[in-house]
Amino acid sequence: MASLQIIGIPQSNFTRIARMAALEKGVPYDFVVAPPHSPDVKAIHPAGKVPVMRHGDVELFESRAISHYIDDHFPGPALTPRNPAGDSQVEQWISYHNSIIDPVLIRKYALAGYVFPKTPDKKPDRAVIDEVQPALKREVEVLEQATASGHLVGGRFTLADIYMTVTLATARRLPELGALIKESPNLSRYIDSHTARESFKATMPPPPPAKN
Repeated sequence: MASLQIIGIPQSNFTRIARMAALEKGVPYDFVVAPPHSPDVKAIHPAGKVPVMRHGDVELFESRAISHYIDDHFPGPALTPRNPAGDSQVEQWISYHNSIIDPVLIRKYALAGYVFPKTPDKKPDRAVIDEVQPALKREVEVLEQATASGHLVGGRFTLADIYMTVTLATARRLPELGALIKESPNLSRYIDSHTARESFKATMPPPPPAKN
């Protein structure tokens, strides 16, 4: 049988999501480290984004397509409820993550505010960080209610939880969001529970190199 390859970088949240899906299913895979726009990636993704996947003659891009393929193609614990209502709810939360949670928490707050600020001295961009605070508060309130059961869908761990856990665990290291989550008992328990999973720990990206 052809081996499954997941291609990307360990620092990419969406690459990590695909890798966690494989680990949760118990599917062996080869992790090929290749940055965005590299030849290995551009050969599969027309925009050169990670992750991409290769399994024999099957090549896929975008984390949702890859995770869907892994869940449906291989044996192991199902990562969706396997009923119309439950599967649609998983898709609902993945769509909400991709269209709202990731853009607010990662693209604007974490990346534009802290990681790649456009300030002259490259210090955190307080204007961006302050502007996004109402949106952060709103999304924490949404997720505090949605995670009351410990899971987003059907009282069990699904792909929706993989998406949300990776993003929340990344962004809560920053002070403003960390404080909001600390004040949200359901969401705090949710993140702590799912970051204790072996699939999360096994895909932890390496620490950044020390600055001289």
